Amino acid sequence: MQSRSPASRTGRPRSAAADAAILAATRAALVELGWSKLTLGDVATRAGVAKTTLYRRWAGKNELVVDAVAELFDELELPDSGSLAADIEGVVLQFAAILARPETKSGLMAVVAESTRDEALRARIRESVVDRQKRLVVEGRTRAQARGELPPETDPSESARAVDLIFDVIAGAVVHRALVSTEPVDATWARSLTALLLNGLRASATA
Repeated sequence: MQSRSPASRTGRPRSAAADAAILAATRAALVELGWSKLTLGDVATRAGVAKTTLYRRWAGKNELVVDAVAELFDELELPDSGSLAADIEGVVLQFAAILARPETKSGLMAVVAESTRDEALRARIRESVVDRQKRLVVEGRTRAQARGELPPETDPSESARAVDLIFDVIAGAVVHRALVSTEPVDATWARSLTALLLNGLRASATA
């Protein structure tokens, strides 16, 4: 099913409180009903808004679920633990904890599956989840460079490529571990992943 064009934004301004209630209701419905049985009508009832309110904000179920899940990932924070290794381990464990939540599992797996035949939905996932969370990599690298753990960079395009690669390695490994192989993401595993990543970063810095 293809995503419809975004709804018109004319009329009264959006209510942040209504948006928050709708996204929270969507996550509750994912837990209780699962992806297949979730409907916009049920979400509207749970949120205490008219169904038309949802359609003014989201083109359909796919987009709504992406935004509801994306809000969970916005809770991620990079801890300032005094070293790049400790910072990475901390955010990996936070990420895994969010992936372990029933609403994240149900919503993320469903929209990723739907996006295999919907380019607009893939773009929304990239913008709402992937691109927003690359902020963590940027923050971690900047902090590590200030500590002298990583060398400074002068080439913005090279820096952007490094951010993309680091994000893909960490997010891909954690998502595969947590949702595909369904093995535990514990402190020992996070430490091993971090060591592997940092060895690669140091090797590329001296190459």
